[in-house]
Amino acid sequence: MGLYIETHIRTDLDELWTRTQDPAHRRRWDLRLAEIEYLPSLPHPATKSAPDTAPRPFRCTARLLPFLTVHGTGVAAKERERPDGTRASALRFASAHPLSPLTEGSGYWRYVPDAHGVRFLTGYDYRPRGGTPGALADRLLLRPLTVWATAWSFDRLRLWLERGITPERALANWLTELAVRALVLTVCAAGLGLEPMLPLLGPLAPVLAFLCPLLLVLVISLALFKSPLPGTPAARRCLRSPVTQPRTPGVLRTLERQGS
Repeated sequence: MGLYIETHIRTDLDELWTRTQDPAHRRRWDLRLAEIEYLPSLPHPATKSAPDTAPRPFRCTARLLPFLTVHGTGVAAKERERPDGTRASALRFASAHPLSPLTEGSGYWRYVPDAHGVRFLTGYDYRPRGGTPGALADRLLLRPLTVWATAWSFDRLRLWLERGITPERALANWLTELAVRALVLTVCAAGLGLEPMLPLLGPLAPVLAFLCPLLLVLVISLALFKSPLPGTPAARRCLRSPVTQPRTPGVLRTLERQGS
């Protein structure tokens, strides 16, 4: 998989499974997803085991911008009971929407319980639309934004499960903190612009001329780089590369073989 995101959530495996597999829950915390609707499962000769593992078609609406969504279709499957105690789900998806920046892709979620909670991780990749220009736009803009949105959403999910902060409240916290940081930067920029007026302050001018720029630079640095508050979701809290080589779940390999 080309993209990888991982977080650790101090929660029960069943609760995490419900919050991620139930479409009504998922659209609350996943920034990328506006809507998902599962369709009736199609009978498949290879799925003679539990119904949960049967490939299931779906329709989805992905959010590119706050007011721009595109539609797609796909097929998903789950492995709720695995011999090693982990769980997994996988999907293949495609979009023929003219505004969609991607044509098709696939990915998986893995749930790895440990003594302190669950490692929740994803690996996925897709094929951009638009030939060489589309591939360049994907590398410079879409792919970094996709990674950020996935990691931010994972941390919003973590806050919901660990601290009881609803996804809606977490979004409000993030917007508020972003607005405060922007206001601080604006005030500091205005303060730097007032430096020529320092001589009007008389004897204090030399001292202020030395201290004010230092204080403003310090405040600007804090506004730009200070870690978000504990109740604010942050993509930086998630891993962007695996500690060990991740294993692609067998359920994804099965879906990819069926689609080839």
